[in-house]
Amino acid sequence: MVFSSITFIYYFLPLVLLGYFATPNRFKNYTLLLSSMVFYYAGEPRLILLMLSTVATNYIYGILIEKYRQEDKPQLSKGMLILSVVTNLGFLGVFKYANFFAENFSALLNVDLKWTAIALPIGISFYTFQIMSYVIDVYRSEVKAQKNPFYLALYVSLFPQLIAGPIVRYQTIEAEIQSRSHRYEDFAYGVKRFTIGLVKKVVIANPLGALWNLAQQSDQPSVLLYWLGAVGFMLQIYYDFSAYSDMGIGMGRMFGFHFLENFNYPYVSRSITEFWKRWHMSLGTWFRDYLYIPLGGNRTSMLGWIRNIAVVWLATGFWHGAQWQFILWGACFGVILMLEKWLKINRLPQILGHGYTLLILLFSFVLFNSDSVADAGSFISNMLGFSDLPYANAESLYYLGSYKVILLLSVLGATPLVKNVFTQLHIKRPSAVTWLSGFEPVALVLLLLVATGYIVDSSFNPFLYFRF
Repeated sequence: MVFSSITFIYYFLPLVLLGYFATPNRFKNYTLLLSSMVFYYAGEPRLILLMLSTVATNYIYGILIEKYRQEDKPQLSKGMLILSVVTNLGFLGVFKYANFFAENFSALLNVDLKWTAIALPIGISFYTFQIMSYVIDVYRSEVKAQKNPFYLALYVSLFPQLIAGPIVRYQTIEAEIQSRSHRYEDFAYGVKRFTIGLVKKVVIANPLGALWNLAQQSDQPSVLLYWLGAVGFMLQIYYDFSAYSDMGIGMGRMFGFHFLENFNYPYVSRSITEFWKRWHMSLGTWFRDYLYIPLGGNRTSMLGWIRNIAVVWLATGFWHGAQWQFILWGACFGVILMLEKWLKINRLPQILGHGYTLLILLFSFVLFNSDSVADAGSFISNMLGFSDLPYANAESLYYLGSYKVILLLSVLGATPLVKNVFTQLHIKRPSAVTWLSGFEPVALVLLLLVATGYIVDSSFNPFLYFRF
């Protein structure tokens, strides 16, 4: 079930909200858990048992880790942690990466493994990392083991963030799972955030995605059209993924949960290092806290630091997909981050830093969105004019004119300019802000109607990060 669908917006979500707020407080978690199970079952009816198995095994691991630690049996506690990590990565390895290894071993050894492809469960990368963070934090004594298995199942399966994040740490919502308040201000903010995310997805991200397809499928390609395709996807993936995070954070707030932010205007970054502090922040901090720092981080020798960066970024690329272009994509970022530290890129003049960062990201997202490394090389070659293509033609100029408004709006929306204007307005003209706040409910209803029109008029278009 997709957030940006009529079924979800006008049937599932309203029914869940009605049932949730009609339920006494002590049963609200169970209502939300049941709703989350229905949500996941609608998308993955055959593989819901896999998710439940993940919850059950890690529930036991968490209890045992805490028990052995309290009994001063550190080796047994550590052993349970290792078993938990092996179990979780084993599930992820079988269901996400087995096809990749089977295909590559078949090609390398020139044998037919008689392999039956395994379907990728929706959201497995996200909920696996969430449950791993819970068990590791229990081992580190940063959280207490959850004694109620239904509450742990709720943490893992909470539908606002189940499929594509943000990756919510257990410690972030531990107290709110036990007890949380429900305020009108939070609910109103949640509705606002959800609506903004919906508009970003269906009004901006989906139309931008067409530019990539036009560049790939055009009978009259040109260098300009390939650049439009690359720019279109770079903006699309930001609006698509941040839209899902907005909608998830908004729905979480409706139910009394406060999820952390996942994006912070990443395209205003002056370096790739800064970009990764602003983009998909829940994944970046996960790798930092559970892989990079345990490996030694930068508090080691130069060779040790290079190794740590290489491991983290190969893992980051592989997390995104079981294909060579994702591995290469992660490896490239690892190399770039090392070079930035050595060359002190952060000292570049602001305009050069922005330009360098955006150019690197533009080409990196071509690699990210291509079906293979060869396809990415061909696309980039066409962008750089190495192929026998005209720099521009009537078709590319037509599409530039047709998409110029949405491109300009999406570029503007990817910066904090509008936010800063309202901040300054609030300081200098508070009465104007009060007037605008009064108009806000009407504006949200109008935006919802506009988004609904786009949904009705468009074909099925799921979120990009459903792939991972």
